Amino acid sequence: MSYIAKPSAHHPALKKNALGLTHRDYEGSMSTLCAGCGHDSITAAIIEACFELDLPAHRIAKLSGIGCSSKAPTYFLGRSHGFNSVHGRMPSVTTGANIANKDLVYLGVSGDGDTASIGLGQFAHVVRRRLNMIYIVMNNGCYGLTKGQFSATNDRNSPSKKGEANPFDPIDLCQMAIQLGAGFVARSFSGDKKQLIPLIKAGIAYNGFALIDVISPCVTFNNHSQSTKSYDYVRAHNHAVGNALDFVEGRDEITADYAEGSSIAVTMHDGSRLLLNKLDGEHDPRDSDAAIARIRHSAAKGEVATGLLYVNESQGDLHAAIGTDDRPLYNLPQSELCPGSKALEALNARYR
Repeated sequence: MSYIAKPSAHHPALKKNALGLTHRDYEGSMSTLCAGCGHDSITAAIIEACFELDLPAHRIAKLSGIGCSSKAPTYFLGRSHGFNSVHGRMPSVTTGANIANKDLVYLGVSGDGDTASIGLGQFAHVVRRRLNMIYIVMNNGCYGLTKGQFSATNDRNSPSKKGEANPFDPIDLCQMAIQLGAGFVARSFSGDKKQLIPLIKAGIAYNGFALIDVISPCVTFNNHSQSTKSYDYVRAHNHAVGNALDFVEGRDEITADYAEGSSIAVTMHDGSRLLLNKLDGEHDPRDSDAAIARIRHSAAKGEVATGLLYVNESQGDLHAAIGTDDRPLYNLPQSELCPGSKALEALNARYR
């Protein structure tokens, strides 16, 4: 028998944030994922990021599709709004919710199968529409719920647990997102919380579409020595383009102290900043062409480029593009939601 509910009691000396909440207040149910699954590490990073940002539960909406990754929202932010949609359709559900209420923080969680296979079309359009959300891909290169078949992000020639090599080239979600116009694109590793937590905080603060592709090894089907999505491989081949990251909220004093290397500050729309310490000083995350070239260069060498790969500091979101009302739809009176037949006729005339 497994016990899903966590005990309600906790130590009175637990650290609290500005809202008086502890980490426990940002948790969910007990995880039923395999022991050691990278997805649980991402869950812990999300909990830490929301705790440090002092986000109240009622301001967060978490959404997912189908797969091991899409079970994860059950394990964090148990007091927030949540919607588990169907396979590959999380982006359209998030779009509808966002259009109706722009005042929430939209956090989408998906997998490599949910995003790069059945959901690829929806992913492409939510990127190009610049929906204001943070989209986290828990990327393990396989279908964990259906016994480990290769997903569309698995590297060519990377073998399965039984030794069968993948004959197809992978879809690189970060490259695709940059080409489609995403304003914030990052890649990280589930085992690197020092890099992942500030990236999640910065993605939440970004006004527009923010993608974080997180390599998250499947301990059951894709964590053997030959897999390019395994813990050992990513640790050995991780090449961070911004090795030291520090997210500074807008209301705090902005300080940075790095022992070596140069630093740049990426300013978010709310005044907060993501500080990057560039050890080699050669990657500018504001250059989309350079970001794609860096991803490809690292991949050709068998490396995984992680960190903030690309950011457009001035990009707006979908609401700015289509000129929606500043008020959430639930705050609009009936007279404005249903303005009458003449207004409907004028609207229809625009499409004749």
